[in-house]
Amino acid sequence: MKSWKLGGCALLLAGTAFTMGNTAPAANGAAAAGMAPACAAFAATVLGPDVKITSATHVDASDKDFVDPNGWTVAGLPGHCRVEGVVNERKGAGGKTYGIRFAMALPDDWSGRFLLQGGGGLNGSVLPPTGPVASDGRPALARGFAVISSDSGHQGVVFDDSFMADQRAALDFAESSVRTVALLGKQVAQSYYGKPADHSYMTGCSTGGREGMLASQRYPELFDGIIVGAPAMRTGDSNLGVEYTQVLFNQAAPLGADGKPDFTQILTAADRSTLLNGILDQCDALDGLKDGMIENVAKCDFKPAKLQCTGAKKDGCLSAGQVRALELGLAGPSDKAGFPIYTRMAADTGIMSTPMGYLPTGGPGPFGPPSTATSIDLDARAHAIRQDAAQRLTDTNYWTNLNTYLDRGGKIMFFHGVSDFWFSPFATWDWYQRAQATNGQAFTDASRFYMVPGMLHCQGGNAYDQFDMLGKLVDWVEQGKAPQEVIAHRKSPAVASRPLCPYPSYAHYTGGDPDKASSFACKTPD
Repeated sequence: MKSWKLGGCALLLAGTAFTMGNTAPAANGAAAAGMAPACAAFAATVLGPDVKITSATHVDASDKDFVDPNGWTVAGLPGHCRVEGVVNERKGAGGKTYGIRFAMALPDDWSGRFLLQGGGGLNGSVLPPTGPVASDGRPALARGFAVISSDSGHQGVVFDDSFMADQRAALDFAESSVRTVALLGKQVAQSYYGKPADHSYMTGCSTGGREGMLASQRYPELFDGIIVGAPAMRTGDSNLGVEYTQVLFNQAAPLGADGKPDFTQILTAADRSTLLNGILDQCDALDGLKDGMIENVAKCDFKPAKLQCTGAKKDGCLSAGQVRALELGLAGPSDKAGFPIYTRMAADTGIMSTPMGYLPTGGPGPFGPPSTATSIDLDARAHAIRQDAAQRLTDTNYWTNLNTYLDRGGKIMFFHGVSDFWFSPFATWDWYQRAQATNGQAFTDASRFYMVPGMLHCQGGNAYDQFDMLGKLVDWVEQGKAPQEVIAHRKSPAVASRPLCPYPSYAHYTGGDPDKASSFACKTPD
């Protein structure tokens, strides 16, 4: 593989050499009027045969909030140069056009920081390069970061996996686009501003979280700090867990006139209410306050059997079949030898949410209509997952040696919604514990893990799901201020705040206004 020269630094990309000059050097604090011409001129920058800039447009500052395509709230943005382009555009499998399309936002007043924005789903589109994850509505771009995002090497809707037929596109999605785009983004920033970034960061949730994990595992020199949210690191296993739970409830459901499980009776509205109240009765007060939030996640040992009807099934209790489905489904699937295929799921307030929750809703899920299956061969399915090339390529579950990343002073923060309907927070916690065992105190000192009670996948639910981990990470990397609690907010049912605590500690109520974070303190479970 040949090196590409960008501003005097070597950049390894798809295998050809190119040169980028300093076409638009500028000092921090430059006025938008001065940056607009420099931005326009950047469109003519020659990057070589495999990298092409398709546009460079100056965007004026705006104070209007908006919601990006992934549902993240984004505050008003500063003036910036938006550069768009493509890396290694080519004809691939099936005659389709492939290439890594990217967009980069270069703020007029640059802080000297660079951020790679992770993707979502199977990627396939270039999201607005703002860096919204874990920013409490004030994204990285609004803080003066230069931010780059990409489609990871293919175009398509969020769960279109047809690109996997192309070898390079599959490899780009699995891992290599992270390095390609990060190095390209750093060099674009250096060329535009006339100096290299002082610090480099990455944030992402779901697929973006998986990409953040693989960055620390496989490209440890790329970033100084990474935020990993709800990583999509064991998709085959987690999908099997969802399917297994659906089968269990199908077994418990009465049959309809067509001889198939009656979806309206799998978990009725009354059953969901019974289940939610039962979980709260057993776990809510463990944090010192009965308020509909389960903060003491580590000590919530929910027993579905306590909700079982003593006689015939009626509202207010659950059938023996429903109780069995809950017990086995929450425990996670195991093979015939008793070894777990996937970790347990948390009994939390959002697991029976509609239209999307871990437990069957009777409606379509993310991959289509609900299954009517009443049996499943877990061993055969687990074997197929282990032999699946895509699962192998994208895996970040097994590698835990981070000594190069840690020796360079790298920091990493994790967050995961306890009510996540796709990926168990305990799967991420399991990896975290194994990384502690592998790396020892160095990892414990350089990492933090936060459970977010009530939160669904990446955001949503009845959770305090808006929080600024990005600011905490920057202070940690650049000032050595190790984070402990992170203040989180929510707007409904009322505006309120509460601390997120490094797991397994939790927000314990100490008295006062329960809508204020100051009424709670992080406490280690007894």
